[in-house]
Amino acid sequence: MTTAHPELNDAERTRCEVWTRVMGYHRPVSAFNAGKRSEHIERRHFVEQSPKGHAAGCSPDRCASARRTAAA
Repeated sequence: MTTAHPELNDAERTRCEVWTRVMGYHRPVSAFNAGKRSEHIERRHFVEQSPKGHAAGCSPDRCASARRTAAA
């Protein structure tokens, strides 16, 4: 059984600061200028694939391709 969580209002939220590696060092995205922020949004993230064709670290309870592999 899953219990529903009430929505948080803005006063109850905690700000999360995102950092990324740029040119060999880490910087907060909030410190980027408009052009660098735009570039950051357009980046594609690398996801390593396992030899069986699904994302590394996924488990049958979370990944449809892992469930198909386990069932075979």
